[in-house]
Amino acid sequence: MAIEEQQDTDPFTATESLRTALAGAGIVLPSLAVDIASPALQLVDLGRVRADVATRLAEVLRKGGQE
Repeated sequence: MAIEEQQDTDPFTATESLRTALAGAGIVLPSLAVDIASPALQLVDLGRVRADVATRLAEVLRKGGQE
């Protein structure tokens, strides 16, 4: 991803896009949110997850999101 694209990406939109994609794979990251402490950096906080959720996420990523 180009730096210009990163700077143009709204963190709220990115968070909701990620939440939707994860839900489609049956994954919920309860702490997923925009990091409002650093607005200039436009950070998305993925938060903490249980080990079984992390394992499921890793499986989905290894499969390329194909279910």
